[in-house]
Amino acid sequence: MFKTIREDVQSVLDRDPAARNIFEVMLCYPGLHAVWTHRITHRLWKADFKLLARWISQIARSLTGIEIHPGATIGRNFFIDHGMGVVIGETAEIGENVTLYHGVTLGGTSLQKVKRHPTIEDHVVIGAGAKVLGDIIIGAHSRIGANAVVVKPCPPNSVIIGVPGQIVVRSKDKLTSNIPDLEHGLLPDTIGETLSALVAHVEKLEKRLDGHASPLVPAMHTSDHGVWHGGDFAI
Repeated sequence: MFKTIREDVQSVLDRDPAARNIFEVMLCYPGLHAVWTHRITHRLWKADFKLLARWISQIARSLTGIEIHPGATIGRNFFIDHGMGVVIGETAEIGENVTLYHGVTLGGTSLQKVKRHPTIEDHVVIGAGAKVLGDIIIGAHSRIGANAVVVKPCPPNSVIIGVPGQIVVRSKDKLTSNIPDLEHGLLPDTIGETLSALVAHVEKLEKRLDGHASPLVPAMHTSDHGVWHGGDFAI
């Protein structure tokens, strides 16, 4: 038990630059309190004290703003940063060294009493407000961007962004690193890059048809290094 407590506290110190010392972490981090309460309620749930487990988990929910169903399975070194609004469903499975930010939902998509919540493998980082829905597997060392809605499984070493979540498999292998990838603000713009490629392709076709570049204003607005200019932003 004390080994687990030390690991949980150390996971906060390793992943939150705002954490200054052990006492501050133990007293002021609701994500840590929610995880500790879940470790108790999960044992009660497994021992068939289900009503007691749910009751304690609801007390923890009112105190921390984090709802973790006692039936969920959570691995070592699990860290919830800020935590407000996090919801983890009954059949969710979370591996080791996983990091969640506030507003994350690991939700179910079925009325059947089956595995209906996601499985999060080791070393996954899920950004603020992201929703992972259904019995899907998020591969190890993946990063889910803020406010993404993930409804299909993704392979290891991926970045998932957008609504619905678009999967980008990283060229740089993160599978051998044990350092959490907390740069959840570094996200590819898949839609913007696709539009830019489409505009470039249309311009090439115009040159081939007319023999020269079209003097007309392009039908599609494009960004200048990610910044849009002008009064009309319609595509």
